[in-house]
Amino acid sequence: MKFLCDSNTLVDNGSRGFVVEGRPLLAVRREGRVYVYQNRCPHRGIALEWQPDQFLDPSASLIQCATHGALFLIESGECVAGPCAGQSLLAIPCTEDARGIWLAS
Repeated sequence: MKFLCDSNTLVDNGSRGFVVEGRPLLAVRREGRVYVYQNRCPHRGIALEWQPDQFLDPSASLIQCATHGALFLIESGECVAGPCAGQSLLAIPCTEDARGIWLAS
């Protein structure tokens, strides 16, 4: 297990970017649960954020690619709108305990 961050640094309906062992990642907390994905759009292979730690659409209900506006479900990473519809972000298994958020791989 690899430590990602303290739990209190990822607020509900918030997102953060990380680089772990050279791999760009993004984490989102929704309804108390944490989801981690590789920070790579399946359409162009580029980073998703439009500013540091800004991965969500204005409603904070979807992950949004800043380059072409593709929208991804937070819970599954599936693209529901945009040029990569039907494709998905690569999910990174994670857990959370009293010490923080951990990557399983």
